[in-house]
Amino acid sequence: MNEYTAAHEQNRRAWDQLVRDKQRFTRPARDEDLQDPLKTVDAAGWLGGNIRGLELLCLAAGGGRQSALYAAAGASVTVVDISGAMLELDREVATERKLDVRTVEASMDYMPMFPNAAFDVVIHPVSTCYVPDIMKVFSEVARVTRPGGVYISQHKTPTSLQSSNTPSPNGYEITEVYYRTDPLPPVIGSRLREEGTLEYLHRWEELIGGMCRAGFVIEDLFEPMHAEDDSDTGDFAHRCTYLAPYVRMKARRTGDAEKLRPQSTIITS
Repeated sequence: MNEYTAAHEQNRRAWDQLVRDKQRFTRPARDEDLQDPLKTVDAAGWLGGNIRGLELLCLAAGGGRQSALYAAAGASVTVVDISGAMLELDREVATERKLDVRTVEASMDYMPMFPNAAFDVVIHPVSTCYVPDIMKVFSEVARVTRPGGVYISQHKTPTSLQSSNTPSPNGYEITEVYYRTDPLPPVIGSRLREEGTLEYLHRWEELIGGMCRAGFVIEDLFEPMHAEDDSDTGDFAHRCTYLAPYVRMKARRTGDAEKLRPQSTIITS
């Protein structure tokens, strides 16, 4: 079994288990979230205030939250996830709330079921940490995004993945090598990492440079605020006063997506 197969299979099993354990990120959209769904998911206004009729891909975004919110806002939603259990939550929510959502079980770095330039918008919550080679993800996203289309993605920051979860007298120390290609050590009880998964650290040159090389222009970037000055030492919010755990980017597809072809060397899920 090669690295790609091993990572895909372990992460599929891990997320199926997280659903069975009802862990965070496996909780569907709430009633209050759906009162103004687009504001809930796009407070920054990156999508222009109206997505009705747009073809929208929720990538690696199963769990019954993302797909429901974007579908409720009027988009034609397809959700892709490697975990069948996560996708089952999407189907349950769509049925319960009478939303039109298509689910596809696949890996984010290999989507041959979609033609070139299939989507106007790609929404990609935190998940690129689960693949060894992020460039393969960006290449596939570029292929399936229409020229001029929007790609909104969120990633775990490399510095956060490098740093300890517990404080030292000097703050939170860097304990992991920056230029590493093997998976990060496993964790237990971390708010920043998911138990049982294989995670990879992707450097800034891979995150930003890779996206640009794939055919995107980055239009905006921000770090979601999770810091709380009055939090207890060692809490998630306290660590966030030292380290931004996530970065969110808006990018736009340039060029001619028809020139790109599906990759044939990545192991499908």
